[in-house]
Amino acid sequence: MKNKIDPTLFDLCLGIVLYGIVFQLILLLFSRQISYSIGLWIGILLAVAGSIHMWWSLNRGLDQASKGAAKTVGANSLLRYFVLVIVMIGLIYTDFANPIFAFCGYMGMKVSAYMNPWMRKISSKVFKI
Repeated sequence: MKNKIDPTLFDLCLGIVLYGIVFQLILLLFSRQISYSIGLWIGILLAVAGSIHMWWSLNRGLDQASKGAAKTVGANSLLRYFVLVIVMIGLIYTDFANPIFAFCGYMGMKVSAYMNPWMRKISSKVFKI
C-alpha cells in the first residue's frame, strides 16, 4: 500500500512556498540586493524543513505513552530551535545572506498556518489531495 502525503502538511508547505513567492515579488519592487533574497529563501527552506520535522515528531510522539511522548516532542522541538539558532548565528556572522529576511521567511510557517482554510481549498481543487 502506498503512503499518501498528509494533506495538512502539504497545505502548510504549499502556503509557505506561496508566501515566499509573494514576499519575493514584493521584495523585488523595493530592493534588488541578492543577500535579501537568499536570506528569504533560506528562511523558507527552514520553515518547510521545520514543518516536515514537526509533523514527523508529532506522529512519532503520538505513538508512544504519555511520558515518552512529552519527552520526544519536547526534545524534537528543542532540536528544531537549536538548528534555527545555529543558522541565524551563521547568517549574522557572515555576509552571505540577510538574517532579518531569513527570519521573515521562517515566519512563513506562521502565516501559512493562518492561511490553512484557503490552502485546503486550493490543494483540494488543483492537486486533488
